[in-house]
Amino acid sequence: MARELETSELRGELLGTRAAVLDARVAIYSVNFGEASRHLEGARGLLGRADQRLKGLGLDDEVRQVQTARASIDDAQRMAGKLDQNANSRAGDAAKMVADLLDAEAKR
Repeated sequence: MARELETSELRGELLGTRAAVLDARVAIYSVNFGEASRHLEGARGLLGRADQRLKGLGLDDEVRQVQTARASIDDAQRMAGKLDQNANSRAGDAAKMVADLLDAEAKR
């Protein structure tokens, strides 16, 4: 039962991360880089909690995917701070990685 709860909370964190990254992409598209940065910061926090859960569940491959997604979020946030529209594609990369994690979790 405890593992099911952990898995459910993990899914919620991944969904929240994906939503925050997609919100950031909308903000970048609207040239609102401050809002984009706030969304990316929220995504980073959620992804950090997901990372800890994955480590606790012993899912090392997924941990590596989360770390790669976090690097994309970091890059996107740096770019947004420089008012660089390319932040949108980096955020898109992160959203795709998180979506892939969600798909893998759904199949487990």
